[in-house]
Amino acid sequence: MSIRIDHVSKSYGSFKAVNDLTLDAPPGCVLAFLGPNGAGKTTTIKMITGLLQPDAGVIEVCGHRMGRDGQVARAQLSYVPDQPFLYEKLSGREFLDFVARMYRLEPVMARRKADALIERLDIVRFVDQLAEGYSHGMKQRVVLAAALLHDPQVLVVDEPMVGLDPRTVRTVKELFRERAAAGRTVFMSTHTLDIAESSADRIAIIHRGRLVAEGTLASLREQASHSARLEDIFLQLTETPE
Repeated sequence: MSIRIDHVSKSYGSFKAVNDLTLDAPPGCVLAFLGPNGAGKTTTIKMITGLLQPDAGVIEVCGHRMGRDGQVARAQLSYVPDQPFLYEKLSGREFLDFVARMYRLEPVMARRKADALIERLDIVRFVDQLAEGYSHGMKQRVVLAAALLHDPQVLVVDEPMVGLDPRTVRTVKELFRERAAAGRTVFMSTHTLDIAESSADRIAIIHRGRLVAEGTLASLREQASHSARLEDIFLQLTETPE
């Protein structure tokens, strides 16, 4: 499995943010990770990427245990947070060059990949401007380009479409599908159910820290009285009393 989450729990004081979560994301898959605010999505993502350690359970990325083999595990993935970060006194192109150097990419190959992503994500017109003048959507596109530079086995993205115009949303969805077709894994947390419905191979829904459903859209429809719309399925599964 590209991502294996095995009976993972995480608490903040007396509040259990993630409660005995087990979930797999295989190669060649776009997995949409859904849940209401406070359901445990961001905590789960931070544990997958090694920013937090679970209180119990095991997380593996491409067979490497996060924590014990954290450095090797993190080398297999890229993470795009919901608030994209850039160094404000660098241009977008300088930031991409900085990331390429961190991953020790061969300079000619790195420039070729960066140029292709700059073109694909339509950031040509502002990539040489300082990031301090970027909008959220501009930052999002540059950070996504940086995340794809080293062709990671696993791409973890938190609300990837926020601030993007419709044309770029389509491009990003195409990029996700292309990565899945190439045997990579995309783990995508989003509140935009239409994006999940149109992009994901599998959907996982978390509620109050627990996984309440996981599978294809067709299998989720069977669990939720054959409702045709993901919005209806989501509301039905997350409004159930404890």
